[in-house]
Amino acid sequence: MDLINILPDSVANQIAAGEVVDRPASAVKELLENAMDAGATQIDLIVKDAGRTLIQVVDNGSGMSDSDARLCFERHATSKIHKSDDLFAIHTMGFRGEALASIAAIAQVELRTRLHDSELGTAIVIEGSHIVSQEPTACPTGTSMAVKNLFFNVPARRNFLKKDSVEFSHIEEVFRRITLIHYDIAFTLTSNGRLLYDLKAGSLLQRISQLFGNAYKERFFAVEEETDIVRIKGFVGKPEFARKTRGEQYLFVNGRFIKHPALSAAVEKAYTDLLPEHSYPSYFIGLQVDPSRIDVNIHPTKTEVKFVDDHALFAILRSAVKKALGQFTLATELSFDTPPEFNIPPAPKGYTPPTPRISYNPDYNPFAGAKGLGVQGVRGSARECKTSAQDDAIVLNSLNSLDSMDSQNSLNSPKMSCLQVQNRYIVTPLSSGLAVIDQQRAHERILFDKLTQSSNNAITHSQTLLFPVNCQFSPADADLFNEMLPDLRSYGFAVEPLSQCTFVVTATPADLKEGDLQACFDQMLADYKGAVMQRFSNRSQSLCASLARQMAIKPGKALMQEEMQQLVADLFACPMADTAPSGKKIITIVKPEEILK
Repeated sequence: MDLINILPDSVANQIAAGEVVDRPASAVKELLENAMDAGATQIDLIVKDAGRTLIQVVDNGSGMSDSDARLCFERHATSKIHKSDDLFAIHTMGFRGEALASIAAIAQVELRTRLHDSELGTAIVIEGSHIVSQEPTACPTGTSMAVKNLFFNVPARRNFLKKDSVEFSHIEEVFRRITLIHYDIAFTLTSNGRLLYDLKAGSLLQRISQLFGNAYKERFFAVEEETDIVRIKGFVGKPEFARKTRGEQYLFVNGRFIKHPALSAAVEKAYTDLLPEHSYPSYFIGLQVDPSRIDVNIHPTKTEVKFVDDHALFAILRSAVKKALGQFTLATELSFDTPPEFNIPPAPKGYTPPTPRISYNPDYNPFAGAKGLGVQGVRGSARECKTSAQDDAIVLNSLNSLDSMDSQNSLNSPKMSCLQVQNRYIVTPLSSGLAVIDQQRAHERILFDKLTQSSNNAITHSQTLLFPVNCQFSPADADLFNEMLPDLRSYGFAVEPLSQCTFVVTATPADLKEGDLQACFDQMLADYKGAVMQRFSNRSQSLCASLARQMAIKPGKALMQEEMQQLVADLFACPMADTAPSGKKIITIVKPEEILK
C-alpha cells in the first residue's frame, strides 16, 4: 500500500504560511515590500483591529495585467528572478514568490489593480486559496490589496494572537523598519479610521523626526564612509542620549532591515568609554554592499544575512562610527582655524601699573574668641585632613566596633551607625551579622511601595515646575501615553495634552529630581512596552517600577549618616525588604564567622 501522497496546493500553501505569515505584522511586511518593488512613490497602509479584521495596502505602482493578477497568487510565482543566478544579484525586497500565496491560503483577499496604460483594471476575490471571482473594474492605477479576516480558516493560530495593543506594536515596528530606509517614498498609516503617520518623502533625518519626533533632530551625528567593500550612510546617537534598552537600533543593508550581532557590536564598541554601564546607543545606519557578496536567502523573514567580508565590514563600520563621534564631538567644542581675538587697548606710554596690595589686621587672632579650644582643638581639626590610607584604617576600626554593638537596639536606635562603602553599599549591624545593602535597589523598593500606595489611595505629593515642560512623542507612543495619564497623575504628575502628540507637564512627584522629563517618559514607555511589562500582571505596577528606578539614588551618591539611617529604617519597614521591584537581591548578610576570617 502506497503511503506517500502529494499534498494539494491549498494544504501546501497553509504550511508555507506558517513560515511566512505568523502574525498580522508579517502580512504587513510582505505587502509593503511588494508595493515598493512595484515602483510606488505613495503607499497607504490601513489596518483595523490590529490587522485581525483588515490589512489593506494601496500603492500607485506599476499595477498588474489580468493574467498577472491571477498568477501572482500561485506558489513560487514571481517577477523578481528568472534563474538561479539571479539569487546572487538581488535588488528587490521580495523574490521567492511565496508571500501572496501564503496570505491567500489563510485569509479572504481582495485585489484591485490597473496598469497605467489600461482603461480598466482587474478585481479578484480569493478565500483560502480558492478564487471566488475575477472581473474587470474601474479603479485607480496601481494596486490595492485588502486582506480580511486573517487566519479565518486556521482558528488555532488566530487564538494564539496577542491582544490588539501588542499586535499593533509589531505592525508599527515593521512600518518603522521599512519607512526609515525608504525615505524617498511617502507613506501613511491609518489604524481603526485614525491617521497615525503621514510621512512625506525627504531625507533620512527628516524621516527619523517624522517617526520619533522633532526632538530627535538634535540627538544624532551623521556617519558617512565609502570604501571598495561598503558604502555607509546614516546617523548615530550622541552619548548623552543613550538609553537603557536597545529599542532604537536600526541597521539596514541594501534597503533591507537586518539583525546582525557582529555589526551591532561594531557600533557599540565605537562607544567604548563614552557610555555608562548597561546603556546602549541609538543608531540608524544604512549599508550598501555588492549583492553578489551577501546572502539574504537563509531565513523566510530575510532579516538574517551572511556577508563574504564580515570581518572587514566590522572594522570599517566601527571606524566610521568612531570617526563621526570624535569629529562632531570636538567640532562643537574646539575651533583650531579661527585665531583668538582680544580687544585690549594699549597702555599709555610711560605708564607703570600699581603693585597689588591686600589690607589685613596684623593683630587679629582667630583663636582669641574660642573657649576651651587649645592645642587639642587644633589637632582635632587637623584630623579631618587624613590621607586615604588613614581613612581606610578608620573604616576598619568602625567595622570592628560594629561587632560589639547591641544588635537588638541597632535598628530602632536613632544613633544607629551605618557605613557607606564605595558610595554604593550601606553596611549596618544585625543580630545575624552585618547587612550589606545596595542603596539604589533599597531606594527603588521604598519608592515602589510608596508609589503603589499613593496610586491605591490617591495620595499625591507634587512639586510645581517653575516653567512648564513640553514633551513630544510619536503618534503610537502618544496613544500609550494617553493610557498612562491616570496613573501618572496619581503619582504626582500634572500632565495635560497640548496636541495629538505633545503634552505639557506643570508638576512632578516631590521625590523626582530635576532632569530631562522627556527622557524620563521615554524610558517609562520603553519599559512599558518591553521586558519590565512582562514581569507585572498590570500596567500600574510596571509604571511604578519604571518610575521608582528613575527616582532612586544612583551608585556614587555620597550619603550623610542621617540619610543612611532613614534609608535603612524605611527599607526594613517594607513588606519585601530583601527584593527589589526588578527581582534583584537588595541585602546580603555577612555572618560573624565570615567576619572573623
